[in-house]
Amino acid sequence: MELISNVLRERIQSGDSTALAELLDQYRSPLLAFINSRLGPAMKTRVEADDIFQDLSVVALNRLADLSVPSCEPFAWLCHLSEQRIIDTHRRLFGAQKRAANRQVPLNSPLGGDSGGTLEDLLVSSLTSASAMLSRSQKQMRVLVAIQQLPAKQQEILRLRYTEGLTTREIAERLGSSDAAIRVQLSRSVARLQELLGDS
Repeated sequence: MELISNVLRERIQSGDSTALAELLDQYRSPLLAFINSRLGPAMKTRVEADDIFQDLSVVALNRLADLSVPSCEPFAWLCHLSEQRIIDTHRRLFGAQKRAANRQVPLNSPLGGDSGGTLEDLLVSSLTSASAMLSRSQKQMRVLVAIQQLPAKQQEILRLRYTEGLTTREIAERLGSSDAAIRVQLSRSVARLQELLGDS
């Protein structure tokens, strides 16, 4: 595995999100291998390593401040975040009763089972850092407002991904699109939410 350069490390420690994106790209293959090694047979039937990697990328971006500590080793940190995403995904997929495939769940409706909260809760946990100064209720309102500014199709993709826990492949089948197109739409949706939340 290619070692991180001192220049890239310094940029990351200074809070440069572009540098983190470069790091994620550099470590993509070993991280996917790590994620694959941690996914059990049951999870592999419902989720792909790429899905976990995509969620990891969002979480890492919003916890970038963690890497400001010189002793924090980037790859180990990313592996740790990956394990957290796998655990959270397992709980979402198997910890609550599976919802009917045709059930429509509004973005701000409560989720069933043991997961609790709403879609905003799930996105807040992914899109904001634990050290943010805003209260949880304020975060929820900001995310809800941001979601409502997205096109209807992007809202639906986010709902299917975070509320129903579908993989991008399953979403593509549901919407009559390709897996690649859904991945692009999901990435753009998350990126746009980041922009909207950053501006508010």
